[in-house]
Amino acid sequence: MVQIPKQQPAPVPAPDAPNSPPDSVPQGTPHSVPTSADVARLAGVSRATVSYVLNNTSAVRISEPTRRRVHAAAKELGYVPHAAARSLRAGHSRMVLMPTPQIAVGPLFSEFINELQWALSRFDYTVVQYGSLGLTGEEAARAWAELRPVAVLAPDAIALGARGVAVLKRSGAKAVFTLGPQRADGAHALLMDQRLVGRAAAAHLLAQGRRRIGVVVPEEPGLEAFSRPRLDGVRAAARTVEGCAVTELPLAYTEDSAARLVDGWRSLGLDGVFAYNDEYAMLLMRALQDEGVTVPDDVAVVGADDLMLARLLRPRLSSVRIELPSGRGLAELVDRVVREPGGRPEVHDVLGASVVHRESS
Repeated sequence: MVQIPKQQPAPVPAPDAPNSPPDSVPQGTPHSVPTSADVARLAGVSRATVSYVLNNTSAVRISEPTRRRVHAAAKELGYVPHAAARSLRAGHSRMVLMPTPQIAVGPLFSEFINELQWALSRFDYTVVQYGSLGLTGEEAARAWAELRPVAVLAPDAIALGARGVAVLKRSGAKAVFTLGPQRADGAHALLMDQRLVGRAAAAHLLAQGRRRIGVVVPEEPGLEAFSRPRLDGVRAAARTVEGCAVTELPLAYTEDSAARLVDGWRSLGLDGVFAYNDEYAMLLMRALQDEGVTVPDDVAVVGADDLMLARLLRPRLSSVRIELPSGRGLAELVDRVVREPGGRPEVHDVLGASVVHRESS
């Protein structure tokens, strides 16, 4: 005797539970990552064509309608090229690595970096800022090389060194640049000679008849790479004028430090000061005014960077305007070296300095 199984009642949906469409994906189910093959099928082209279009390869001619179709398919699928895989095939990426400086940079240099990043993006490079605090020399270069950048713009030639440059080149970097006052063997150098800033400030004070010049040297760690060359520039200018004396003025960026510096200021016998930059000049001028020392009658003061701050201070602050290269010009240089590697390292002086004369001097 054959038993017929009892028919099971159809499941009853829970009250108030919305009915899900039959082809919906349950919540929490991972979506598959779209591939170049998916883009190729949707666009009706080969995977090679997808690669040529999305990598912006100029060696192969692709019609504009095909390019639009591939880009539309990639956008519809949410496809993004795999940068690591592309770097592995090519030996490098389209990445320009910019290690962050070991010290805080002011608004002038920040504006320069932003302009450079924008200009490099116009050449289809991706700019990555790398926080390498605590890493120096070959150790830093090895960490940067792991990302396989096509170019590196290092802010400190002394920290990088010749061995670091060699590590980067062996990893596939086609262009290594240093930005700063020193060169590194094997790297292209964008020289920023800070002595020019001190020399311009001193020449201005000397032209105003000042002969006993103080130079603010910040006590904050890391600023020596800027402050010592600026001091050297003042001393070099002072040696050209008989009877001129230069006094070093250590100053931390605090009101207490400024107050201690100007306590007994008149005994120093100074009639001019180069205050390192506009911010230290503001700090010093306020302390001098609190002490009853008048600017510029008792002492002339010159800052640097020519920030908006210089025009807001009273008296308005004379300041060294620092001229940096345009971001576009530097981006063009980087792109040329990447496309034509193997040439001799180039050296470019990229810093200029001139004084904007205002009431404080």
